[in-house]
Amino acid sequence: MSTSKKSHNHKNDEPNNTESPIVTNSQVTDEQLINWIKSRRSIGNLSIPAPTESQIKAAIDCAVTAPDHKKLQPWRFIVTQGNARHELGRAFLAATEAQAAAEGETLSEKDRQKTYNMPLRAPVIITVVTQMQAHKKVPPFEQMLSAGAAVQNLILALKAQGFSTVWRTGLLCNEPAVKAYFDVGADDYVTAFVYTGSSPCDMPTRKPIDIQPLMRFEQ
Repeated sequence: MSTSKKSHNHKNDEPNNTESPIVTNSQVTDEQLINWIKSRRSIGNLSIPAPTESQIKAAIDCAVTAPDHKKLQPWRFIVTQGNARHELGRAFLAATEAQAAAEGETLSEKDRQKTYNMPLRAPVIITVVTQMQAHKKVPPFEQMLSAGAAVQNLILALKAQGFSTVWRTGLLCNEPAVKAYFDVGADDYVTAFVYTGSSPCDMPTRKPIDIQPLMRFEQ
């Protein structure tokens, strides 16, 4: 898995993020790999350098290895970047306005601008949507779980290439205007907006999580 990161037409830029990519051509112990996975954090402050097209494709290539009963491939990936983020912002705004109208409310100009600017919080957004397949042995909930597993693979693959991410959804993700923008059918879902790019922030340390009450062994 390559971990070199190019600055995408910014030859003199140095990556600012503090992710710790996996080093290639070296022996990685099980403990190192486990600790690396445990170091994953959601980072909302994202900027350039962004992953290149080839790096995004490499991440999606990892995403599609998610558990997928009967190999239905019940997920799709839409990459939004550049000016397309403004189009997505308009879809978010239309969804917010529809919500407000349904509740008999009027959006303030501040709220309108905030909603429109949401996709500008990262240079690249990879949206993961479901494409459910009718199959008697694979119910929709299994396909939804497969989409979630694909998102996690995607995030880890981006991290391995040195990029930060945050998995966003929110109240707008499955509003009609947003689903229409992504051409998502009535029985399908937008499962993730994976915002990705570089982060100038130090990775916050995760507090240890007590897993004892979360598990049970039976034999």
